[in-house]
Amino acid sequence: MATDGSRSDPGRAGRAELAGSPPGGLLDVLGVAAIVLDSDGRIVFWSPQAQTLIGYTAEEALGRLAIQLLVAEEHVDLVLRLFGEVMAGEGSWAGTFPVRHKDGSTRLLEFRNMRLLDDRGDLYALGLATDQATLRRVERDLALSVRLVDQSPIGLAVVDTDLRYVMVNPALERINGFPAKDHLGRNVREALPFMDAGTVESAMRQVLATGTPLVDRYTVGRTHDDPDIEHAWSVSFYRLEDSSGKVLGVGISAVDVTDRHRAALDAERARHRLAVVADASVRIGTTLDLDQTARELAGVAVPELADMGAVDVLEAVLNGHRSPDPSHGPAVFRALAVATAYPTDAVTAADPPGEVARYDAERLIARCVNTRRPVMVPHVGEADLDLIARDARSAALLAEAGVHSYLAVPLIARGEVLGALDLVRARNPLPFTDDDATLAGELAARAAVCIDNARWYQAQRDTALTLQRSLLPDPPPCLFGLEVASRYQPAGASIEVGGDWYDILSLTGDRTALVVGDVMGSGINAATTMGRLRTATQTLAGLDMPPADVLRNLDRITAGLDPYIATCIYALYDPHTAQCHISTAGHLPPVRMRPGHTPELLDLPTGAPLGVGGVPFRTTSVDLDPGDQLLLYTDGLVETRDQDIDTRLDLLLTVLDGPHRNLEATCDHLLAALRHPGDHDDVALLIARIRR
Repeated sequence: MATDGSRSDPGRAGRAELAGSPPGGLLDVLGVAAIVLDSDGRIVFWSPQAQTLIGYTAEEALGRLAIQLLVAEEHVDLVLRLFGEVMAGEGSWAGTFPVRHKDGSTRLLEFRNMRLLDDRGDLYALGLATDQATLRRVERDLALSVRLVDQSPIGLAVVDTDLRYVMVNPALERINGFPAKDHLGRNVREALPFMDAGTVESAMRQVLATGTPLVDRYTVGRTHDDPDIEHAWSVSFYRLEDSSGKVLGVGISAVDVTDRHRAALDAERARHRLAVVADASVRIGTTLDLDQTARELAGVAVPELADMGAVDVLEAVLNGHRSPDPSHGPAVFRALAVATAYPTDAVTAADPPGEVARYDAERLIARCVNTRRPVMVPHVGEADLDLIARDARSAALLAEAGVHSYLAVPLIARGEVLGALDLVRARNPLPFTDDDATLAGELAARAAVCIDNARWYQAQRDTALTLQRSLLPDPPPCLFGLEVASRYQPAGASIEVGGDWYDILSLTGDRTALVVGDVMGSGINAATTMGRLRTATQTLAGLDMPPADVLRNLDRITAGLDPYIATCIYALYDPHTAQCHISTAGHLPPVRMRPGHTPELLDLPTGAPLGVGGVPFRTTSVDLDPGDQLLLYTDGLVETRDQDIDTRLDLLLTVLDGPHRNLEATCDHLLAALRHPGDHDDVALLIARIRR
């Protein structure tokens, strides 16, 4: 021990630090007293703890026979015998013995007695004593602490102020998958390299510095025994101090909450899946356009599920046939949509939208539709790319892009396979899982119904449009005194067609009948009704009836087609009188354009729509000179949902009041100026110019 005031250097490893420590250690708790007797049994040394324990001061005890001062008369013989054995070198003695206190009471003390020999050969007896009750309490507390630590299901550890393990219980040994003895002397980074050691050590340093515990800190990592599986622990840190306040280190408690962690992850994935499905129900199927619906599906799946996705529908389904036998054979697809999460050349590996491609039965997308089940390749190899891509070049593009995982799910609606949703991952490092397949399947199921609706409505629209176009007249023959142009345009925002029609009828006496009508409603039924009214108009016009009589008979016929009603304008032009005789049935007024004059709406009796019944129709005669033009049209040309009809009719006149155009150019100009892609009604228009 240094006596010249020098200090030891605590910063140098391997050198013991000799320094006083404050009271509070185990010896202080026990209050161990030291008493030394000479060979005659007289007290020659008496420690301060002996005074505390027995009551006598050193002055009162030194030089006196211990047997007279401390031992009751009934125990004298026993003490003499034990003293003789110890002094004879027959061994030390340990046990509990009653000792007389200065106040006259008897205290049970725990003794350890042994013989001492000094450098002169003199013999002494050393007695170390402590209060038996205090000793038993300390032993009990120590045993309880050890058992609690060893048998606790909670992982417990202690690290010193250098954050190195000094104690690890069996539970933490099992949690870390690393023997307890191999922890000792190491820090977290050395003992558990799979853990986020930086975060853990930072937390422990904070606790050492502040003394404030950190409770229930969530930590995720891997272990020696299970390095491939992620585990989770709830860890608490608290500073350890002795009874004097000296910092000993940090206590650690850890509970394995991996099951709870996985359950929370599963619940979060389920919530996320529900959110994606809910979002898909809003974003997919906003229209009855087949291609748009496919693009919406691809847009939801990418980048939510994949880095690239494609929607392919069986060509047979698009042609109105049932999907082929699902058990075998190649599959012919038409690509409808492709989406990528970022710009990549790999997009060219997918079939371009609109292109038809044939895939043999062993191809993964064909297997998907043939088996009606998802096909998933979590880890794509070179051989797998050949079964995914349409050709070797496409496979090379996918490989270059880093495609490492593949998933295809069938599009099934009303029990019929429509096609497949193809997904791949490249930059997303995670492989597809069963959860991904479940989510993709839910998206595909919802989208498939929308796609099925879209394709059926598209088929119905095509059928109705074909029917309607077939019922419209062929290009007009050469007419006496008239030049005519016409247009029909279906609605842009609806998949159904309307009942608009026009007709140009060459009659006897060089006369020409110009007819424009609109059956209220849409779809095949409206187109069919339009065809019947057109046929009836042709028949009635051939009977040389005046326009009002033609409409009266059409009104009667329409009434028998309940619930349909229609509007119609019938104009009969006679070149020999230069007059046009016009009758209307609830139709918008025609426009007359005269060279050098502003276009005007003809003021005609409106009349009631066809099918109302019992309302008379009147005919108005209008003079038409060479160069004059007459425009007949349906309401789809001018009516909109956000402007009143008068405003739109004024706009029609403004559009017509422009530079001179031929009739075909005038038709195109009207449609371009007054129609929009989202219009909800079809339109028929007919324009005639008087020739010399």
